[in-house]
Amino acid sequence: MSGALRPPGDKSISHRAALLGGLARGTSRIEGFLAADDTLATLHAMAQLGAAVSRDGDRVEIEGRGLQPPERALDLGNSGTGIRLLSGALAGHPDLYGSRITLVGDESLSRRPMGRVIEPLEHMGARIDSQEGRCPLMVHPRPLVARQHRLKIASAQVKSAIVLAGLHAAGETVLFEPAPSRDHTERLLPAFGVQPVLAEGRVAITGPVTLHGAWVCVPGDLSSAAFLIAAALLVEGSTVEIGPVGTNPTRDGFLRTIEQMAPGCLTRQSVAGDAGAEPIASLVVKGSGALIGLAFPTEWVPLAIDELPLLMALAATARGTTVIAGAAELRVKESDRLAVMCRQLARLGVRLEERPDGAEIRGGPIRGGVVDAEGDHRIAMSLAVLALIADAPVIIENAEWIRTSYPGFVDDLAALGAILEWQ
Repeated sequence: MSGALRPPGDKSISHRAALLGGLARGTSRIEGFLAADDTLATLHAMAQLGAAVSRDGDRVEIEGRGLQPPERALDLGNSGTGIRLLSGALAGHPDLYGSRITLVGDESLSRRPMGRVIEPLEHMGARIDSQEGRCPLMVHPRPLVARQHRLKIASAQVKSAIVLAGLHAAGETVLFEPAPSRDHTERLLPAFGVQPVLAEGRVAITGPVTLHGAWVCVPGDLSSAAFLIAAALLVEGSTVEIGPVGTNPTRDGFLRTIEQMAPGCLTRQSVAGDAGAEPIASLVVKGSGALIGLAFPTEWVPLAIDELPLLMALAATARGTTVIAGAAELRVKESDRLAVMCRQLARLGVRLEERPDGAEIRGGPIRGGVVDAEGDHRIAMSLAVLALIADAPVIIENAEWIRTSYPGFVDDLAALGAILEWQ
C-alpha cells in the first residue's frame, strides 16, 4: 500500500461545532465538517431547533437565531454523542422553557444507557423522562442550578453534557473526572466566547452565559486515520502518509500503542494549521508486517476507547499475547464491542479469551471466512483491515454502518492499494 490521504473531518469535533453553532447567536462557519450519518443527524437537529443551516460538502454555515421548540421529535439516528450532548444543551435552555422535546434514535441507540447523563442533569434540576434509562428521552427545559459533580467513569459525553447544561445554570458548575477524557468541548468553547476554568481532572464553568458565532476548522479524524495506519502497518512494505490529523493528547492512546507494537514504523510531524486549540500532525506509516503483543495499559483505555476494537484486530496478528483490561465500557457502545470482536475474531481462527473487562488475544495467522459487524461501524472497519492479510477472502456482513462515521472508508483504502469492495 502506498500514497497520501487526508482522513475525513473529526467526528467528535464536528458534532460539537454543529451544536455550539446552533446554540450561539450570530453566524458560525465550519470547515472540514464530517458529512456522515451521525454528524448530519446533529446538524439536522439544530436546524429543527431553529438554526439556519447551509452546507456545501465539508463547509457548513450556521446562523444562530435563538432556539424554538421543534415540530417533531429530534432523531439522532445512531449517534450517542448527539443525543447525550443535546440532552445537556436543551435541559436548561431559557428559549425552550415550558416545552417538551423528544429525542429518539435507532434500535442500537435505544439500547444504550442514558442514565449516566440523566442523573447528573437531574442533580442540577433538569427533568428528563426516559424508558427505564434509555431513549426515547423527553426533555422538559426549565431553570437549572449549578452543582458539583464527581464522575464515576471518564466520559467525554457525560462531561460535555454537564458543561453544556452549565452554560444556562445559575452559578459555577464544577465537575471532577477520575481520568482524562476527550476535551474537545473545553477547547472549542473559547472560540464561541466562553472560557471554562480548567485544572487537572477538573472543569468549571459559570453561567448563565451567551455563546457567539465562531469560525471552526475541523482537523482530520484520528479515529478514522487509525484504520489507514493499521492497514499500512499490516501490509509489509507499505508507506503511507496521513494528514493533517488531530493528535489531541486526550485521545492519542492508539498512537502510543502503535509506537510500542511497531517500534520505528510510525513518525509524527507536528504541523502548523488552523485547527484552533487542537494540535495537528502529519503521520508517516511504514508497514513491517510484524507487530509485538503487549499488556495494554489500563490508563490508556479512555485515550483509545474508540480504537480498542481495531487494536484487538491488530493483536490477532502480533507476535505473542496481548492483554486488554479495564475496558468494560466497550460493552455499552453501538454494540457490546468486546463480545462482538471476540466472536468475529474467533471465526477468523484467532485464539483468544474474552474477559468481563477485556480480552487476552494470542497472535497468529488469519484465515478467511464470513464475519458479521453486528451493526457496528468500528467493528466493520476493524475486520476489513484485518482481512487484508487473511489467507482467503473475508466477507463482512452488516457493514453498511460504516457510513455513520467514515463514508469514504472503502474508497480510501482502495486508493492506497487495498483490495476490497462493497457487495
